[in-house]
Amino acid sequence: QVQLVESGGGSVQAGGSLRLSCAVRANSDIRYSLAWFRQAPGKEREGVAVIVPDGTISYADSVKGRFTISLDNAKNTLNLRMVNLSTEDSAMYYCAAGPRWARLSRNSYPFWGQGTQATVSS
Repeated sequence: QVQLVESGGGSVQAGGSLRLSCAVRANSDIRYSLAWFRQAPGKEREGVAVIVPDGTISYADSVKGRFTISLDNAKNTLNLRMVNLSTEDSAMYYCAAGPRWARLSRNSYPFWGQGTQATVSS
């Protein structure tokens, strides 16, 4: 079982930046893929970035070069640094934990946080 709690959302203007964090608590030594997803109103939940147990990182094409995912093992915290934000980045952002083979498919992730809202205004 994995508990995930996001924080750090907020409102910024286009071109601004936000940093999201997700506290990760696992009841075992199993190593998980950890990912960020987002969901805008009326749209499907989409994968944004993932870091798998061997350290490999993948990003959705829409955020490459602007978003940075990182894992602070000492603090058991997953982070997402977002810069040069646009209104299209406005969404509820979720962190998720899944098996080591999971990438950016939401159906691969059994554990989810409650989400944190990021709103970008023009």
